[in-house]
Amino acid sequence: MPELDTIVAAATPSGRSALAVVRIDGPLVPTLCQQVFRRKTLLAPREARPAIWYDLENQPVDQVVAVRWVQGVSFTGNDSLEITCHGNPLIVRKILTDALARGVRLAAPGEFTRRAFLSGKIDLTQAEAIADLIHASSARALASAQRLLAGELGRHVARWTDQLLQVLAELEAHIDFPEEDLPPEDATGPLARLHKIASELSGYARTARHDQALREGIRLAVVGAPNAGKSSLLNALTGQERALVSAEAGTTRDYLEAAVPHLPFNLTAVDTAGLRTSSSALELAGMKRSLEQAQAAHFLLLVVDYSLAPPDLPAELLALLTPERTLLIANKSDLPAHPAQKDFLPQLTRLHTCLLDGRDAEKLRRSLGEILVARDLAPGAEDLVVGVRHAEAMLQAAKALEAAAGHLAAPIQTELAAAQCREGLDHLGEIIGRIDNERMLDKLFASFCIGK
Repeated sequence: MPELDTIVAAATPSGRSALAVVRIDGPLVPTLCQQVFRRKTLLAPREARPAIWYDLENQPVDQVVAVRWVQGVSFTGNDSLEITCHGNPLIVRKILTDALARGVRLAAPGEFTRRAFLSGKIDLTQAEAIADLIHASSARALASAQRLLAGELGRHVARWTDQLLQVLAELEAHIDFPEEDLPPEDATGPLARLHKIASELSGYARTARHDQALREGIRLAVVGAPNAGKSSLLNALTGQERALVSAEAGTTRDYLEAAVPHLPFNLTAVDTAGLRTSSSALELAGMKRSLEQAQAAHFLLLVVDYSLAPPDLPAELLALLTPERTLLIANKSDLPAHPAQKDFLPQLTRLHTCLLDGRDAEKLRRSLGEILVARDLAPGAEDLVVGVRHAEAMLQAAKALEAAAGHLAAPIQTELAAAQCREGLDHLGEIIGRIDNERMLDKLFASFCIGK
């Protein structure tokens, strides 16, 4: 690698805290350690050592804990130094200023992670996962980022790459060495492997639909007729008295939203105004907003008072109540059900609840979480969610491999199939940020006795 600048940055947020961390990376680290700690010998690598940072005027800045990382084993692959100082912003600023005065420059955003990628310590999916890990706002988003950071997607890409290189090696052998003592060309094996890899790629690419749900959360609209129990449902889901509950119909005139706790993904519930025929301009305005919220939501909870006759809902709402994105909450299950309810929207899944005093709150949250996963609106615990960039590269690779498979169908066009395989490899390389073309040659010579 070319000679790097030595960079410095605070690794913890600005503001007062008990401790703060400053990171330094680059070739000046060994010299800097001797200068700022007034030592003739270097700090032992990978050991936390107490030390005093002295500025250029030999004035103590702070008593710190320093860890030196040597080239090859650090996060970035370079000589690095991590300083833990007291979390006074003035101290952090003094350390940064002194480092700059000694020839170090401020790091650009993400530059430490970029150096780790360029030095081969992590692949591109892991580099992206670091940002996801920092910004994860739910348990499932955190778990997904941790799996990507651990290299799970990179290992899948390596496996697909190895399998595709094997296919390409076989194809290239018949192209480049037609006179050698090779087995007869048979497209059956490569054809099946290409279809299998393409199918796996397409399957993983489909998980990207959950990427937005992990990043931004799922929006849930609570809809229905007035006085059906929508506000009670919101309070039950959130575990708080967020909405006023009254026996008087039509008390909710505007929508109210709140986060639903105790789920592994972010879920925001929106309580909306009841939908009915009304002459009140204010209530009509509220119902218009209810429909807008229902249209924008990922999922709908239709709350129905099951002890009464089915409500007369507006056609605009009925058009949104599809089985895939709607759950009918049959409320007031402690009362006898109205006979006509069994024929009301029979295509919708029903969940019978009693929202009186929140007694079914936990059951409601648990069932809702399970339904959102079952309806594929939220990722399951076992799902590895890929990003949109990853999915696009996977789909392009799958497209190239299906094209290669097409060229291996009779009549066999080996050269065109090989070209499409190489395109597929390029797209796989885009996912992790690199592709080693020498590996194809290794596969080729390991598979066939050529050049005897």
